[in-house]
Amino acid sequence: MFREMRRKKQQLSMEESRQILDEGTSGVLALSGDEDYPYAVPISYVYDGDRLYFHCAKSGHKLDAVRRNSKASFCVIGQDQVLPEKYTTLFRSVIVFGTIRILEEDDEKRRAIEKLALKYAPKDTRQNREAYIEKDWKPLCMLEMTVEHITGKECIELVRETGYLC
Repeated sequence: MFREMRRKKQQLSMEESRQILDEGTSGVLALSGDEDYPYAVPISYVYDGDRLYFHCAKSGHKLDAVRRNSKASFCVIGQDQVLPEKYTTLFRSVIVFGTIRILEEDDEKRRAIEKLALKYAPKDTRQNREAYIEKDWKPLCMLEMTVEHITGKECIELVRETGYLC
């Protein structure tokens, strides 16, 4: 169903791909937008090993697109160092494919926003975190992306540097 990577030497292991997802702070969510134009939006997220979670407002382009077509991809760039003298970049990135649903039940929405809050403010007190969640609860919408396929890639220069070849 999903294409194999053409340049297999550059493919990251699943472990490396998941590490990039765990450590990343933002990515680009790509959806099927209005009149079939792609709609790609930078967004914060949390990855729990099986699913990605995003927060958003209760209305807008993103939700309209999800309601129309739940299929999506999400890209995180884990490294991007420009090497001007070589006309290239040392990059590592991951693309996730899956389906998105809008979380409707309060308990699942609550679990998702708590995961997100813990990722971005891990040293905050539980009391303060809960106060922030309560303050923004009414306008909060949470999205859950079920992961169907993950592919990670790094530039060939990094592959050569490590000596790893498929």
